[in-house]
Amino acid sequence: MPRILIVDDEPILRSTLEEFLKHEQFEAEQAASGEEALEKASKQDFDVAICDVQMPGMDGLELLNRLRQISPETFVLIITAYATVESAVEAFQAGAHDYLMKPVIFDDLLHKLKHLVEYREVCRENESLRRQLHRGAEPSRIIGSGQAMRLLFDTIRKVATSRTNVLLLGESGTGKELVARAIHDASSDRELRFLAVNCAAIPHDLMESQLFGHRRGAFTGADREQPGLFASVGEGTVFLDEISELATGTQAKLLRASEQKEVLPVGATEPISVKARIIAASNRELAKEVDAGRFREDLFYRLNVVSILLPPLRERREDIPELVEFFLAKHSHEMGKRISGVDNSTMRLLMAASWRGNVRELENAIQRAVIMCEGTVITAYDLPPPLGTGSTLPQVSDDLRSALGSYERIHLERVLAQCPDKREAARRLGMGLSSLYRKLEEHGLKG
Repeated sequence: MPRILIVDDEPILRSTLEEFLKHEQFEAEQAASGEEALEKASKQDFDVAICDVQMPGMDGLELLNRLRQISPETFVLIITAYATVESAVEAFQAGAHDYLMKPVIFDDLLHKLKHLVEYREVCRENESLRRQLHRGAEPSRIIGSGQAMRLLFDTIRKVATSRTNVLLLGESGTGKELVARAIHDASSDRELRFLAVNCAAIPHDLMESQLFGHRRGAFTGADREQPGLFASVGEGTVFLDEISELATGTQAKLLRASEQKEVLPVGATEPISVKARIIAASNRELAKEVDAGRFREDLFYRLNVVSILLPPLRERREDIPELVEFFLAKHSHEMGKRISGVDNSTMRLLMAASWRGNVRELENAIQRAVIMCEGTVITAYDLPPPLGTGSTLPQVSDDLRSALGSYERIHLERVLAQCPDKREAARRLGMGLSSLYRKLEEHGLKG
């Protein structure tokens, strides 16, 4: 049943509208003021809010602006006894979805409400389809089919069935945000918002306001009320990356948000309820941070209901060819190049590298190689140092002729890998075809 919030300072009108709407198979609740309406909207979801414009205290237009912050999916129908073209334009510019004059004609109200409810459902379906298309057009899936990744996928499926807190641990670049998104997308809340916050990227003195909101005038520059990320995400998922960077005061508020499902915005005297699921991540060992007194022990145990340790790339090398293929296709498409793959010696280099930066470092290496590649196949010459030619030159004596010969062989191999046609390769090398064959024979390369 669609849920309607009736906001008007006239008790008789509120009661009459509530009785009428319930008779027409709507759920309806009353609010005698804008302040009461905001309190109700912060605790439950409404499909449509019917708001009077002229009310003591907070008027309908101010309520409309604040409702858009607290509950952006709630449609607003403005009603007023003082209808003018200017007031109608002002209401629509402020974000109202429809407009009705007093005295209220119930048939007109019912028609508008049914239209708004139907339109809201269409918007929801379109948003759902848009997300599905976005995920299909630009896949954010986790790449890997080795044993370590199969175990990770199994854990994600199990964790996604509940709304319990999850703590993701692992080195930088292992894909913690990707795993958090995968948990959200595999859950029943997949159509709700997912919001990622890098705790290390926001200054400590702004973090509390960003997460939990603030009231107008709470501090210098707070010229309007902000709901905060926890309130704006609704019942969706908040992913807190680098959570060890939170100040201890903010950690205390986060603990309350997790345990009591409420937060106190900066400058507020009353808490507001929040329903977001928390997924946290850290590349530090939080247990050691607790021992050092830098992280609250109670918050650690609250977040660590389920912990998932993401394996570093060096422990799942069998996934590197699949990752290389994925990143190669992605960046070749972005740059408008047609690159078919990497040669065997280059793949051996990629498989043997230490990858201290994990998957992120591998993607950066492939992106750089795509930029540098002049042919259709990535070679070691295209990789960034020390992966590329700097680490693949054979050991030679100090003799200049030997060194030049070694480099000449590498250069021939690179050009031939990028350009299999011998005539074209000879042209690019600036020599005749017969000279190219002589050089190949000289270096023992296949002609």
